[in-house]
Amino acid sequence: MSSSTEYAPPAIWTWNKESGGRFASINRPVAGPTHDKELPVGRHPLQLYSLGTPNGVKVTVMLEELLALGHRGAEYDAWLIKIGDGDQFGSGFVAINPNSKIPALLDRSGPTPIRVFESGAILVHLAEKFGALLPTEPAARAECLSWLFWQMGSAPYLGGGFGHFYAYAPTKLEYPIDRFAMEVKRQLDVLDRRLAETEYLAGNAYTIADIAVWPWYGALAKGLLYGGGEFLQVQEYKNVQRWTDAIAERPAVRRGRMVNRVMGDPASQLHERHDSGDFDTKTQDKLAPEK
Repeated sequence: MSSSTEYAPPAIWTWNKESGGRFASINRPVAGPTHDKELPVGRHPLQLYSLGTPNGVKVTVMLEELLALGHRGAEYDAWLIKIGDGDQFGSGFVAINPNSKIPALLDRSGPTPIRVFESGAILVHLAEKFGALLPTEPAARAECLSWLFWQMGSAPYLGGGFGHFYAYAPTKLEYPIDRFAMEVKRQLDVLDRRLAETEYLAGNAYTIADIAVWPWYGALAKGLLYGGGEFLQVQEYKNVQRWTDAIAERPAVRRGRMVNRVMGDPASQLHERHDSGDFDTKTQDKLAPEK
């Protein structure tokens, strides 16, 4: 273990400096809005306020899958929330999600709008609303929800743990990187063993469990998350690789991962989505030469 200056925690922690790292400017120990800003509202029943991070991709993939299944009521407006600019601390967003995290959904299909926050809760809300992608048979439903909540409990070790210390922390420290790398590899082994038994996580049917897990662990399996693919030797998890590739080929997944995306190939970015035709028009506009 490499040596480092030992930190002695004070008797009482106080917030007297930024924590450092990529997201230091938006990290704070208090909740609530920092400024007044109303959210825009489009014409569709479902209003999504999000960003194309793994948690955001879960919901846009779900909505595109529902539309592909013929559920016209799943039409939605997807508005871009720029978390680096602090949009999530605007009063309108905090009213929908008091936790100030994306994604947040406002379901305006009934007489009284319903707010839904936390990506797993949004997936369950939509699955139950449209009767799709969540099994109804008790054992299959329990298996699906177990893997959904596995993701909700495991991803913080991948993102806030491994991702932060490996990719974003201002100082590289051996202990936290080693600790969280070990945990992430254990998680990959959990997935790999399960996917050796079944085609999808909940069994032979594609469900919200896959939709929740794929944006995080599928990206990790392809070395697209935190640049840690070689470090973690992700190619060793053959069943995860097979599952990842199969889901990536789904047309709804291809569309969903484009929505609210602001990084990568411009042709893969659809900053806002208000109509299915936006995939053809608003992404291609980015490829046109500048005038």
